[in-house]
Parts: sequence; C-alpha cells; structure tokens
Amino acid sequence: MKRRFPAPGPLSRSFAALVALTLAAAGCGSGAKGSGKDITIGLITKTDTNPFFVKMKEGAEKEAKAKGVKLMTAAGRFDGDNASQVTAMENMTAAGVKGILIVPSDTKAIVPSLAKARAKGIDVIALDTPPDPQSAADALFATNNLTAGTLIGRYAKSVEGAKPVKIAMLDLNPGITVGVLRHNGFLQGYGIKDGDPSIVCTQYTAGDQAKGQTAMENCLQKDPGINLVYTINEPAALGAYTALKAAGRTGTTMIVSIDGGCTGVKAVQAGQIAATAQQYPLKMAAQGVDSIVAWARGGKKASGYTDTGVNLITAKPQAGLASKDVAFGLANCWG
Repeated sequence: MKRRFPAPGPLSRSFAALVALTLAAAGCGSGAKGSGKDITIGLITKTDTNPFFVKMKEGAEKEAKAKGVKLMTAAGRFDGDNASQVTAMENMTAAGVKGILIVPSDTKAIVPSLAKARAKGIDVIALDTPPDPQSAADALFATNNLTAGTLIGRYAKSVEGAKPVKIAMLDLNPGITVGVLRHNGFLQGYGIKDGDPSIVCTQYTAGDQAKGQTAMENCLQKDPGINLVYTINEPAALGAYTALKAAGRTGTTMIVSIDGGCTGVKAVQAGQIAATAQQYPLKMAAQGVDSIVAWARGGKKASGYTDTGVNLITAKPQAGLASKDVAFGLANCWG
C-alpha cells in the first residue's frame, strides 16, 4: 500500500532543499564517482607528533593538491588511542568522504568502525599497519614489516656471529600487528624464537623516546650485561641509547631499529644505531591518495596488499647482506 504525504509547505520545502544540498556535498554518503574538488579523502594517523606520521601527512597533502582533491586529516592523541580514531572516522563519514586512509592505533578495536565506513560505500585503505584481520580494510599500502624486522635481525646476527648475546626487546604495544610483525621478523632474522634464553628482557615502549629510555633503564637493572637491543622504531632506539650512554654501555651494546627517518639515519651515521630498516611513509600516503582518486573517478578499487618497499641502512655493511649506505638513507629518508 502506498503511503500518502501532505503537500510540502514552505518549511518542509526548505528542509528538503537543505537535505539535498547536504547529500550532494557528501556524495550521498557513498563511493559516488566524481571529479575534481568534489572528491574529499580522509587521512587518520596514530599521532600528529611522530615524524613518520608528519611525513605521511605531508605526502598525502601534496598528492591531494596535485590531484585537485580535498583532504581531511585527524590523528590520535597518542599511539594506541582508538577512541580518537573512531571519532575521526565518524566525522569523515558524515562529511561525505569518498575514501579514508588510516594507520590503525588499535588494530582489533578499529575493525567495527572500518566495517561501518565500508558499508556506506567508503573506500577504506590501511597505511603502514594492517588491521586485524587485514581483510577489514579494502586494501593495505605498507612496508612488509616482517621483512623489515628480518633485515635488522640478519644484520645483528651477521655482526655478532656465534658470540653469546644478551638481548633486550623494546617492543610497541601488546597485540598491535605492526609491532608483532617486526618483533617476529627480528627473531626470524637472528635465528631464534620467543623464549630463547638469550632474550633477557622485553619491554613495551609505545614507540616513544621517553618510554624507550625508561624501558632500557628497566632492562639494564634486570641485566647490566645486555649487549644487543632490538627497538620497534628510532624514537625508542634513541631513548635506549640515552639510557645506555648514562650507564656507560654504548661501546659494548649494539642497537638495531626500523623506520629510516632522517633523524634515525643521522643516528646511524653517528654510530648510535648500528642499522635500521628504512620504510617510505610519503610513498604509502601518495599511493593511497592516488588509489582512492582513481576509483572515485571511475577506476577500479584497490584490493589486497601493496608493498611500498624497505631497505637496510647501515654505515658498516656486512658481506652477503644487501644494504644501502648513509648517503642513500639521508637522500631517501621518509621518501
């Protein structure tokens, strides 16, 4: 049975016009195709202070400008701040974005929000950190974090050889995919497993320099003989170096890390970090923007995983292990 409605009066006609304008601006809240400035893309990073995410934002802004589209940005207050990312996704969905690029802070907790956005026709692409499960996003543009960890693990093993080691593992946060992948990659590259007696201390740092320093101090209290330190990223590595320097252990303890940021590569140059695995956040962001724009303009939606590359950077290369020098690292840091 058809429902009958009264003829619209002036107020209802005004309201209808407002709704029509809102839907037009939002692309009807779905993946409606468009061109030019009617395309808006969202970018949500873990924080807006970590240099890695600062560079990612710069890459997205530059590419959005080049493609003639609008970019909305947001970030968590700290690494692990899922609530702020959920709010950002809701705000961007309400604003009518065609796609959202996100670096998940809590890779499990964000999944329902990703599902809601995708149900509204929004193209959701994860950058750097895969959600858990990875299929919760339409696509992933990221470093192969397992490979990154493997590279620095192999480097450390190449240097240390068969010598006995006491290892400190300065990790990210419990259960976060990028941290788990890097941790496991390091162990794989070094040729050991969790629980190996050579691992004398494991601490979480949230990828933060101050927390990395505290974690290293705690590990040195537990075992002053630590001579190899794995760190989740370079801020944590520099925090660890500060603690080791205060303890007079910099000459006997090797630090390996991941990121390849400009500050991190300079730390390799200075001998504070022995080697780092360089990744490319600007490339991740630019490719993510390009993918959403191409789909919004009638192309094919990206799916699956796109590897954005990783290189081992060191000032002291090891035979049989491919690496790039500091000059390359500085020329390509955050590229």
